[in-house]
Amino acid sequence: MKVLLTGASGFVGSHILDRLCQENLQTAVLLRNTSDTKFLQQHLPGTDVRFGSVTDAKSLLKAAAGVTHVIHCAGRTKAVKTSEFYEINQFGTRNLVEALNAQNAVISRLVHISSLAVAGPATPQNPSKEDAPPRPVSEYGKSKLAGELEVRERCRAPFTIIRPPVVYGPRDTGVLSMFQAVSKHVLPRPKKNQALSVVYARDLAEAVVTCLRLPETAGKTYFAASPEIVTSRGLAEEIAAQMKCWTIPCPIPAPVLWTVCLLQQMLSQLTRKPSLLNLQKYSELRAPGWVCDPSKLQREIGFACRTRLEQGIAETLDWYIRERWL
Repeated sequence: MKVLLTGASGFVGSHILDRLCQENLQTAVLLRNTSDTKFLQQHLPGTDVRFGSVTDAKSLLKAAAGVTHVIHCAGRTKAVKTSEFYEINQFGTRNLVEALNAQNAVISRLVHISSLAVAGPATPQNPSKEDAPPRPVSEYGKSKLAGELEVRERCRAPFTIIRPPVVYGPRDTGVLSMFQAVSKHVLPRPKKNQALSVVYARDLAEAVVTCLRLPETAGKTYFAASPEIVTSRGLAEEIAAQMKCWTIPCPIPAPVLWTVCLLQQMLSQLTRKPSLLNLQKYSELRAPGWVCDPSKLQREIGFACRTRLEQGIAETLDWYIRERWL
């Protein structure tokens, strides 16, 4: 087995590479010349580095040569222009699939990392299930759905699609902003207290590599998430409890949230730097919840994402402090 991993320099991709190396699997990583490899340094001496990009079809033909398994983790989660989501999440996926189809050697498995955003909002009373019709509410979610369709309709190799919800853990810059707010004694309290499925990054990485190995996951779609359901307020409160910080609750009414998203979008357009907050994100933040049912993964292959929020936040906080991110 030789695995090609795209998106290895990212938050989730770096944890997947950790898992591949932990299991002593021969691995090649697709990196751009400009990729930040700070999370990969310990693995680079024993890893086959192949330079290219999912937007460069010719580079993918070379990158895919001689591999037997592929994990496609490269994706765009924030963008200045809507078209940038599709450039990576849809057309980048198409380029990769076509490169795999062109290989003389048989590709035994493609594991494609998608998102709960494809399924759309859902509540604990009626969580998203893999066989439900997709209902994305943002361009990000729609672009990830388009990427899934590229795999389903074009890929000749056996494939597995994994849809994670909110991912957190060491190296994450997304949830970091909440830790930073709490460190300043501010406790964000959005008026819409969303119910959320979450997954610890190391659990997700283990789920991905497990699906890569098992033939019975071919042709399947799975939610990889902790069975524990949290809330947006509960997440902030757990962070405050772990940090042992006194905080002042900061209510965030919907009009304020909309204004912040609008201003961030305008700033992104001026600076050409993407932000996670924009009017597209507002539609996700105003949804009643983002909850999925991960039981199919455990029922079919016996795997569960077992890290509970308390433990995951504690380990994430330790990492932030050790790396001086806080």
